[in-house]
Amino acid sequence: MKYLLIIVFLISAAGTAQDLNAIRSAYPKAVESAEITAQLDGELAAVNASDKPVLLAYKGAVLTLKAKFAKRKKDKLDFFKEGIALIDGAIQVAPQSIEVHLVRMSVQENSPRFLGYHKDIAEDKAFILKDYKTISSSDLKKLVKDFVLKSGNFDDSEKKSFQ
Repeated sequence: MKYLLIIVFLISAAGTAQDLNAIRSAYPKAVESAEITAQLDGELAAVNASDKPVLLAYKGAVLTLKAKFAKRKKDKLDFFKEGIALIDGAIQVAPQSIEVHLVRMSVQENSPRFLGYHKDIAEDKAFILKDYKTISSSDLKKLVKDFVLKSGNFDDSEKKSFQ
């Protein structure tokens, strides 16, 4: 019985890791695609506050992308508010997660200025610069590097340290 529980746990953990890698891969592409955004929204629909904070952050980010593609202004605002609440909740639960900071920074730097969701860019940038070298996952390291190199919030000297 004990071994059965261990096997179930390992399969569950492996499935989450694969899902997370797929989400990491699709997220940057979703910015320009309503279809990929809808696909990610479906994959993250069951995520709730008791799940991993990084999944919660991605779910919030996808909701902000749904706001981008929504037709009605009310839907845009509702999706955006719900998304940022999830991202900020993930930050509260996992303030030391570089990936959660990355997700928040990506949303903040791409949010329209009039929405006022830009106050943490400097904090997230500093966190990413400080903790990048501690990342053990090659997939996450690539995601962070690609983000930094495309971001307008990192200067050339900062970007050189990622190349």
